[in-house]
Amino acid sequence: MADPYFFGYGSLVNSATHDFADPHPARLAGWRRAWRHTDLRQVAFLTAIPDPGSEIEGMIAHVPGGDWEALDQREWAYDRLPATAAVTHTLDREIEIAVYAVPDRSRTGDDRRHPILMSYLDVVVQGYLREFGIAGAERFFATTDGWEAPILNDRAAPRYPRNQALSPRERQVVDDHLALLGATVVPAA
Repeated sequence: MADPYFFGYGSLVNSATHDFADPHPARLAGWRRAWRHTDLRQVAFLTAIPDPGSEIEGMIAHVPGGDWEALDQREWAYDRLPATAAVTHTLDREIEIAVYAVPDRSRTGDDRRHPILMSYLDVVVQGYLREFGIAGAERFFATTDGWEAPILNDRAAPRYPRNQALSPRERQVVDDHLALLGATVVPAA
């Protein structure tokens, strides 16, 4: 029986946000990332979307005791999809990999009106910087759609429950890339 693993492409890349064991860098072929809105909350979700010509970096990690329920609860707004054949990694044993994606049936409204939490984006980029370096962070921005959504600058009072403190350098990487994208950053109320 294959060991259960998940492919993380957002906050799960940042090991400070979870305690899942045996993380390893990996690549998921045939997918991109995108910011999407659902009725489940007022801010955007980061999701994976099928795209045959794309590939994204992320991390795979073991699902402790095969307990998908705990991970499903953490990723409550997503569907868990099989991804074993699409993931390349360095493990030398048989594993079964899933990826989480916001289902199209859950999308509502205009994604451009629903903000991306800066505190969440900071966590994601921090993870990419730590695991893949500056080039990995650049690839994160390049392989993610939906930057026309406003970025809600909640750094002073983070709304993301697993927020992390960023170094000045990490914060500058985020800010510089948002400026290059022409993203609209709005102050938190």
